[in-house]
Amino acid sequence: MFNVLTRSRDALVADLPGVTRDRHYGICRLGTRQFMVVDTGGLADSDEGLAGLTALQVQAAIDEADVVVFVVDARDGLLPGDPMVLDRLRRASKPLLLAVNKVDGLDEHVALAEFARLGIADPLPLAASHGRGVQPLLDAVTPLLPAEIEEPAEAADAGGVRVAIVGRPNVGKSTLVNRLLGEDRVIVSDVAGTTRDSIRIALERDGKRYTLIDTAGVRRRARIEDAVEKFSVIKTLQSIEAANVVVLLLDAKEGVTDQDAGLIGHVLEAQRALVIAVNKWDGLSAYDREQCRTSLSRKLDFVAWAPQVTISALHGSGIGELMKAVNRSHAAASRTFTSSELTRALEAAYEGYQPPLVRGHAPKLKYAHPGGTNPPTIVIHGSRTRHLADAYRRYLENFFRKRYRLVGTPIRIEFRDGENPYAGKRNELTEGQQRRRQRMIRNAKRGKR
Repeated sequence: MFNVLTRSRDALVADLPGVTRDRHYGICRLGTRQFMVVDTGGLADSDEGLAGLTALQVQAAIDEADVVVFVVDARDGLLPGDPMVLDRLRRASKPLLLAVNKVDGLDEHVALAEFARLGIADPLPLAASHGRGVQPLLDAVTPLLPAEIEEPAEAADAGGVRVAIVGRPNVGKSTLVNRLLGEDRVIVSDVAGTTRDSIRIALERDGKRYTLIDTAGVRRRARIEDAVEKFSVIKTLQSIEAANVVVLLLDAKEGVTDQDAGLIGHVLEAQRALVIAVNKWDGLSAYDREQCRTSLSRKLDFVAWAPQVTISALHGSGIGELMKAVNRSHAAASRTFTSSELTRALEAAYEGYQPPLVRGHAPKLKYAHPGGTNPPTIVIHGSRTRHLADAYRRYLENFFRKRYRLVGTPIRIEFRDGENPYAGKRNELTEGQQRRRQRMIRNAKRGKR
């Protein structure tokens, strides 16, 4: 229903109970007025564990809502827990609508009659998976909205720098998000895999706007058996593609694992700016910290350009340095260049170290110009550039990175060979050239005799 109203696929959908846990925000633009839609988890009888944490998220959504839509399942009928949920909603004293979902293939009058015992007038039949009944729902919601709607405090795309926080399960991603926001916005639990959806949350810090993306933890592919977890991983990879800066969260006690290296590989494929945050640093002794630094330096040598920050998401230490690293990485990834300065830098790099010969000829690098940002792209024109060794390509990348202090972002360098103006053309001899050619042939034949 959330995906239909927002015309998106942001909410994870599966035929399993308890898939949604955190609050998920989106904007509905289908009716005459746009308004914020909040998708919440299901309310259960228990107030312990994940069910209790989900209930707190639902209550927070109810408290900030102007209209509440109580969704029931027509196929399951009236369940024992439905009156309990309705009692909680009525205590909120908010305008309340009843939406009876999944009426496709059923007699609507019979399905609606079963829920008459709830005492809500004019229940709305829905088939959200097919988009049926959406317009009557919008017609019922719109008159209940306040006359003036304030600017949404939290939207699916709040603008600013998009920061995706990724990592393995249970490394503290949701704890870090809550610490940055200063509130319990997303569920935090010791149970691995608590976060399933990729939740986008607006943040303003030190006068700058951000969109934080809390993602699901990614395990090794061989351990992923649940279909919901597979879709959660897909959403995490999509969040990496959509981000401006990716913060990879590591567990200081476990160091860099193969799964962490695999996540860094996805970030490099997406060519996104990268910041490495080492969490739970406060729980290490001085000796363990030194060992951890040595391990990080050795295992993350292939992304030595990515800044490393030690933090404690639980206690908040190092958060300021983390955001500074995010800002520096985003500034480097968004930096623009001029053709003249890139060409001068290319000439300096060429003079400092010329490429090795290829079949007796040295590749020539003539000029360079910018090719885009996020990541910074440098296009170099020359001859025989396709024969450049990988070591020389790395030399150029490191030269540009050091010259312009590009920290936290990959650099993409594209080489383009100049076209040969005589390629495909036949050299036509003049009459004089043809006579000289004939004389040379005759003289050569006489010499052989």
